[in-house]
Amino acid sequence: MDSFDESTPKMKRNANQVKSTPSFKLPPGMRKVVWQGKFLPAFWSIGASLSVLLNIILLIAVILLGRELFTIKRILMNDVVGGLYYNFLLMDQATIQTDVQVDDSIPVQFDLPLTQNTVVVLTQDTLIEDATVSLSTGGLNIVQAPTDIVLPKGTRLPVALDLSVPVDTRVPITLTVPVDIPLNQTELHEPFVGLQDVVSPWFWMLVNQPNSWPQARCAYLGLNCP
Repeated sequence: MDSFDESTPKMKRNANQVKSTPSFKLPPGMRKVVWQGKFLPAFWSIGASLSVLLNIILLIAVILLGRELFTIKRILMNDVVGGLYYNFLLMDQATIQTDVQVDDSIPVQFDLPLTQNTVVVLTQDTLIEDATVSLSTGGLNIVQAPTDIVLPKGTRLPVALDLSVPVDTRVPITLTVPVDIPLNQTELHEPFVGLQDVVSPWFWMLVNQPNSWPQARCAYLGLNCP
């Protein structure tokens, strides 16, 4: 009990020292501006400040964008949408022009009629049996006597040809064939027209829009129209 009584005054002195330690305090004017002890008013003040700052940033962005609005519109109309629309038109009107090299052989089968008079030359002695011979020489006269005769090699005989010659062969061909194919007469015509129909409304919408702020004021507000 004695030891407990001796320690009690020390604990009280320590508590008094803690209470008497000075704490950091803002000046009254600064404390009133920074913190008023109310959470919701402080929250709404910070939110309003951020909202004003964001609106200022967006206003600056809109002003900068507005200055370049018609430049962007011109780029879209001429280079992007207009470029697509114009090139789709050209693709549908284009043709494929080239030269095709052909190097092949083709089969040929037919009967060749041959009717003409010609002279043939015997290439060897030719026996003609049961020929009818008429001969008159000196005191000898033979009239239409049947006999066998031999025509010597080199004898020229006039003949009349009337026959059909069968032809069955392959003929080699080598030639250059020019090719000119209009694309609007092929299966590509339909997809090209479909692409034009997709891009066309956007292109003409941009074409019909004003190209400057004075034109925009005249078109939408009716002000300062020439």
